[in-house]
Amino acid sequence: MASPDASAVAAVTSVAALFTAERPNAPLTATPDDFIDAMRLLPAGVTIVTAGSRGRRCGFTATAVCSVAAEPPHLLVCANRAMQTHELIEATGHFAVNLLHAGDAALADRFGGRTGIEGEERFFGRRWTTFVSGAPVLTDACAVFDCVLVERLAVATHDVMVGRVLEVRRSGDQTALVYVDRDYGRVMPPGDRSG
Repeated sequence: MASPDASAVAAVTSVAALFTAERPNAPLTATPDDFIDAMRLLPAGVTIVTAGSRGRRCGFTATAVCSVAAEPPHLLVCANRAMQTHELIEATGHFAVNLLHAGDAALADRFGGRTGIEGEERFFGRRWTTFVSGAPVLTDACAVFDCVLVERLAVATHDVMVGRVLEVRRSGDQTALVYVDRDYGRVMPPGDRSG
């Protein structure tokens, strides 16, 4: 029987085969603009992916995050190879995914590069700590996934980074921030919905 990490790697390898397989009878008709316009309609949770080492911290806003396996827990993050955070994840072999609360749109904009604030300054004004991996963790995030990097797959300008989840923490407030069609919204747990 394959080891748990081997199962996650096998899943990523299968996905990789889809990206690299040649399909001579399937002409490429999708333009980048068409693709971006259509993807904007897909609601996604808003996260901040962080990495840190020896006093250096980096992070970026990401919606390209999803679960890979539950036993043992693995997730994936898509990161542009040109970003400093990508470089730090590679160097340290760890990262954290911080799911933002509905009221954190300004923080998402800051880590998304929309405010002109760069580097360490993005972390100012909020409380951060670390868990097992050493990656920065937002203390009041909706949920946090602390990960060790186990696999990478290069696709176009990005790497699909698979992390084995070392620790998970959820907060009392479960109202998560989502992004859809160029705007922020919120998702409330079923028990909190009225109407």
